[in-house]
Amino acid sequence: MTTEYRRILLDGNAVDVRREGETLVAGDGRTVAIADATHLPPVTPSKIVCVHLNYSSRVEEMMTKLPPAPTYFHKPVSALNAHESAVVRPQGCKWLNYEGEIAIVIGRTARNISPEEAGDYIRGYSIGNDYGLHDFRDTDSGSMLRVKGADTLCPVGPGIVEGWDFHDKRIRTIVNGEVRQDGNTNEMKWDMHYLVADIARTITLQPGDILMSGTPAISRTVYPGDVVEVEVEGLGTLRNHIVEGPTPIRSDVGAQPTESEEVLSTAKGGDWEFRGIRKPDLSNTH
Repeated sequence: MTTEYRRILLDGNAVDVRREGETLVAGDGRTVAIADATHLPPVTPSKIVCVHLNYSSRVEEMMTKLPPAPTYFHKPVSALNAHESAVVRPQGCKWLNYEGEIAIVIGRTARNISPEEAGDYIRGYSIGNDYGLHDFRDTDSGSMLRVKGADTLCPVGPGIVEGWDFHDKRIRTIVNGEVRQDGNTNEMKWDMHYLVADIARTITLQPGDILMSGTPAISRTVYPGDVVEVEVEGLGTLRNHIVEGPTPIRSDVGAQPTESEEVLSTAKGGDWEFRGIRKPDLSNTH
């Protein structure tokens, strides 16, 4: 049996609520209809860790091979965003891509545990969208900091589902009503328990920490005005809309957006064999 918890803004305060049908119930008995709720991120993590490649369809699409063990990157906690909130594409950037994922939420302090033990340290699961600004991929392809770390680029929600079995579950990303990604957790090379145990070998995981578990094939660019939904069997639907930010990327500091073959192949898909061969097109710089 599963139970879903959410965090909403209720009478001006952040309140944890339990879902009962289409109603959210606070601990003191106050209720609000889901359709009327203002959602907040369901947890406050100390860290957000993401795995690079994990789904076989994504590996095949990119014409590559998985490494012997997972590789990871960080999204800053300042990137955290909520269900039904805006995802902001900064002015001067073109290549904002979605990546529908399942978010693992830690429930107990975890350090040096086995994969067999890891399930006892997971509170539950949520839905995430690991957005990336591929305009910065030429400069941050290693750390992914500016690619994946901009404000609002990590919506998680709408809630946390406890007691959910991650095996053989469908995951889809839908843009303006059209299915773009359609995968299954059976594609994962490394499952949820393995990922938690792997990170916890050397990094202490705290309650509320989030691990993003990878995305299936067909991550593509979205634009201001688009509505993006990530739907996971048994977890519900995370919905966000894309807007353009009010201020441009500053031109007097730091690397500027580019349109190299690396950027375009990653953002648009295809032509993976030409990645890195052609020189960057700097016409998008400021």
